[in-house]
This record gives sequence, C-alpha cells and structure tokens, in this order.
Amino acid sequence: MDPFSILVLAIGLGMDSFTVSVCGGMTMQPVRMRHALRVALFFGGFQALMPLLGWLGGLGFRQLITSYDHWVAFGLLALIGGKMIYEALKEGDTCEPLDVTRVPLLFTLAVATSIDALAVGLSFAFLDVAIALPLAAIGTITGAMSLVGVYLGKSCGALLQSKVQTIGGLILIGIGCKILIQDLIAGGDVIAHTLAGALALLPF
Repeated sequence: MDPFSILVLAIGLGMDSFTVSVCGGMTMQPVRMRHALRVALFFGGFQALMPLLGWLGGLGFRQLITSYDHWVAFGLLALIGGKMIYEALKEGDTCEPLDVTRVPLLFTLAVATSIDALAVGLSFAFLDVAIALPLAAIGTITGAMSLVGVYLGKSCGALLQSKVQTIGGLILIGIGCKILIQDLIAGGDVIAHTLAGALALLPF
C-alpha cells in the first residue's frame, strides 16, 4: 500500500474518534490541555493497537484466501464505510455530550471507536501489507485529530458530527474500491481495466 493511501486510510479511520472528541469537548469547562492530551493518547493508542491485533490474527488465514484477498479487503472496508455513513444519516446532527475527563468512560469510548480498525488490520494481513508504517500513521493521525476535535467541540459542537462520519465512510469505501481495482488489473481483469480507464478521464 502506497504512503498516500495509508494517509487517507488513517484519516478515514480517525473520523469516529474525531467526532467523539468533538462531543467530549462540549462538556469540558474549560478545555484543559492535560485532558485533551489524554483523549488523544487513548484514541490514538487504541486505534493503532486494534489493527495490530487484527493483522496478527489474520496472518494464519492469509494463505487460505490468497486468490480472493482483494475481495475480502474490499468487503471489509466497504462494510465499515457503509456502517459509518448509515450511522451518520441515522443520527443526523445530534451529538450527545460526553464527559471524557472520566478515565473509565474514555477507555470504553476508545475501544468502541477502534473496533472497526480491527477489521482493517485483518485486511492488512490478507494483502501482506507491512504493518509498521500504517500503525504509526493511524495512531499519530487519530491522536492529532482527537486533540483538535476536543478544542473544536467548544465552538462547533454537533455541527461536525454527521458530516465528518459520512466523509470518513466514503474514504474507506474509496480505498476498498482502489485495492479491488488494482488487484483485478494485476490479474488481467478486463472490467477492471475498463473502470480504471474511465476513472482516468475524470477531472479530479
């Protein structure tokens, strides 16, 4: 996986943590740096840990699905992205204030928002992706997004929630499509070549 794809994937995965951080920032009176840094550490740390666990768990199955690993990766990313978009549309612009200064709640939220990254780690194993750079990127970017989210929560609040989740979902689906088309092209698939040619004609 190229560095740009890793960067975009990391941003997509960090969207959930960002939206929760925005909601958490709404409750802080005032926002204190130590609390904001704790939020960034928890969210970034767990977002990096879960793909590692998924990658380790998927290594044993990699050889069993070599012929269709790109379909599995596409399915996982499309499922995660679709779930994010569905939840964003279902919940609208509601944003429940969260007291992220409480460590037990922060721990629960960090685990909940990083579960999707476990499936992404599985896709890394199936695609035989070197894990060090993606983990570093996912953890660092998620931590930075969470830190910014806490401070934005005081001024923007719920206005960001559904929009950010939708963007994150679209990013993950897009990465899944890119992986699928690239692998099908490598395998000589005619439809994939046609799709790639059509995409090349787009002005963006």
